[in-house]
Parts: sequence; C-alpha cells; structure tokens
Amino acid sequence: MLSKNKAKFIISLQKKKTRDEERLYVIEGDKIVGEFLAAKIRLHSVVARPEFLKSLHSDYLSYAGEITEVSFDELRQISTLKTPHNALALVPIPETCMNTDNIPGSLCAALDFVQDPGNLGTIIRAAAWFGIKNIICSENCVDVYNPKVIQSTMGAILHVNVFYCDLKEFLARAGERNVPVYGTMLEGRSIYKYDLDNRGIILLGNESKGISDELKPFITEKIKIPGINTGTPGIESLNVSMAASVVFSEFMRRRVNKSEL
Repeated sequence: MLSKNKAKFIISLQKKKTRDEERLYVIEGDKIVGEFLAAKIRLHSVVARPEFLKSLHSDYLSYAGEITEVSFDELRQISTLKTPHNALALVPIPETCMNTDNIPGSLCAALDFVQDPGNLGTIIRAAAWFGIKNIICSENCVDVYNPKVIQSTMGAILHVNVFYCDLKEFLARAGERNVPVYGTMLEGRSIYKYDLDNRGIILLGNESKGISDELKPFITEKIKIPGINTGTPGIESLNVSMAASVVFSEFMRRRVNKSEL
C-alpha cells in the first residue's frame, strides 16, 4: 500500500528543484523499469502492481531497493502518464564528471538551448542507437531528468552520458585542441557531400532560433540536411530531434564504410 507521504514525495520529484535536492528521478513503465534492473542499476525504490513484481527474474529484485505493491488506482495518483503502466521506480542521479580529455578522439553532440523534453529524449535515443556516448548541453537546456525526457528516451538514458556546462567555454577548449565542430545551419554545405571525420562535435541549436550567435564563431564546419521541398509553406525545416537522427546516421554510415575499406 502506498502511503500519502510516499505518494507526495514521488509527485514532488516532478520538479527539478526537488530532484536536485534529493538526487533522485522517476522512471515509468514496465519496459524501462525492467531494463534498469536488467542493467543492474541499483534503484532507490520500486512502486508496482503485484503482477509486474511476479514477472521479474528473482536476481533483479536485489537491485530494486524498497518495494511497494500498489493498485492501478494508486499508480494513477502518482503517474505523469495519462494511462499508467504497471511499474514506477525512483533512480539515484549518478555522480558523473565530464572528461574533456576524451573530446579530441571521439564524436559527441552538443545541444544549444534545446527546451522541449520530447526533443531531448529523442536525441538521446538516437545518440544511443548510432553509438554516440556523450551529449553536452548548454545550461539553459531542459533538464535530462525531467519525466517527459526520461520517458522519451525509452531506456536509452542508460547508454548515453548527458552533461551540462557553459557551451561557449566547452567549444573554446575544443577549438584549442583543433577538434572540428559541425554546426547544423541552413546556409551550410550538404552533409552528404561533406568529408566527415570520425571525431568532433555535432552542434545542434534551439527549436526555433537555431544555434545562438555567440556559438557560431566556434563552428568549423557548416553542414545542412538538404530537402527537396525546402522553403515550401509548411515544410520550412526539420525538427531538431529529426535533424539529429539524420546527422548521427550519416556520421555512422561514414564510419561503417571506412571500416570496410
């Protein structure tokens, strides 16, 4: 049975301030809770219907933390979803530090003022699929532990590190190391005609304003995704998460082709 205090506490984690103070965030859904347990992530607690708990492998329960059996109505009271699933869990926010020494030899993404939770979640999911391990966000991006972001990642948050920092300083340090910065811009050159490297930073901008003016000087390679109907009413540009998926895919395709040579 779910106590009123526990329910109130879980609901309070919908706010970033509380998440930062408690160092906890919420995941919802049978699939994502199951994947966290399968990955042997030690959870703070699991709130779930009896049938979900019975379906778990016995080894997983040792990573579940405090377990509370609840009814569907109780889950509905604390869920952020219109139709709750059978399980919800509280996860400790990991203490991770960005290692800038790894920047020169790898490919990562940098996000400038991405505000929509669904966009950030989808970008994380695409990054995981295409093998990008690190995403660096400007300090004004949406919080990665926002419930809608976590839900949109569909578990991919397990495989991607997300950091927040002053992007201007980050890109300046990258420039000192001659790390290429690929900026997605309408006036760029077609990504399909570009000689893409296996390393560098893919810079993606805000949903409506694009890359901010203060970051544009750090771009060394201006790229764009050409479209047949660009400029046609109703088809002005790609959503930032869609653009990220296309760009990540092209970088991966080049890596695969090079490895087969």
